[in-house]
Amino acid sequence: MERVTVKRALLSVSDKTGLAELARGLAALGIELVSSGGTADTLDEEGIPVVRVESVTQAPEMMDGRVKTLHPAIHGGILADRAKPAHLADLEAHGITAIDLIVVNLYPFRSRPDIETIDIGGPAMIRAAAKNHAWVGVVTDPAQYSGVLDELRQHDGALDRATRVRLAVDAFAHTAAFDAAIVGWLQRDEELPRHLVLPLERTAERLRYGENPHQEAARYRTVGLPSWWTASPSTRGSRCRTSTSTTPRRRGSSSTTSGPIRPWRSSSTRTRAASPWPTISRLPTGAPSSATIVPRSAASSLSTVPSTLTLSSASSPVPRPTS
Repeated sequence: MERVTVKRALLSVSDKTGLAELARGLAALGIELVSSGGTADTLDEEGIPVVRVESVTQAPEMMDGRVKTLHPAIHGGILADRAKPAHLADLEAHGITAIDLIVVNLYPFRSRPDIETIDIGGPAMIRAAAKNHAWVGVVTDPAQYSGVLDELRQHDGALDRATRVRLAVDAFAHTAAFDAAIVGWLQRDEELPRHLVLPLERTAERLRYGENPHQEAARYRTVGLPSWWTASPSTRGSRCRTSTSTTPRRRGSSSTTSGPIRPWRSSSTRTRAASPWPTISRLPTGAPSSATIVPRSAASSLSTVPSTLTLSSASSPVPRPTS
């Protein structure tokens, strides 16, 4: 299915930036809006027609808002595969109306880490819509609103498959970063945490080349955090490249890593044949903020294996391990 016409959208956002403008645009296209809690209140205040989730589920919001959208009338509408007659029969049998677009962003856990800012219903809807992106669009960031609205206007209320796939990728990355923040917070008192989950996103910077001139490279930073490279007066605006974490080299040969001095960096680790990834002997206090990755090159005649991973930290320097 190349294009999917959006007839019904569910809006449930923590960040209300651009919400009213988006909702007005959707309503002007004849799209029915379903919403809950504070989002529905905002739309009511703006005079935008909205159907409350409670009237869809026939169940009240409960437990201080912990249970609102976790209901078959919502998730059945999101997850139904419209190419399967059995799914369509289930929708009809249970009186469920399909949902073609969801607009959801999550509680501000990074800025206010707490049990009550661990979102449950939001990630469930995001993941459901992203899984069913063949039929459903999923929007997780106010920065996406204008582009999605423009496309809907251009295509008589429909979204292209390529757009739905791109939004689904962003959606899974959004929930993965959220879960990573929770894992880190729950282990905040552990000197050596059992789980290290690093959600990285590519920066907009253009690097001239990778470790070798024929390679392309990109720099990545921890989601939601500024990188030390951008903040450093000595590198701001600099065109020099940072260290790479994946470099082509001949089997058995050594590899070196070059780059500017960092507040902290892991000891260089040569990979063994049995393990495709380098190990880090010690982690800094605080989340690493940036890393640079050079992709594998199919055109290279060299055998491409990972060599070293260099991370920088936004926190104060940590002594290197002595052994």
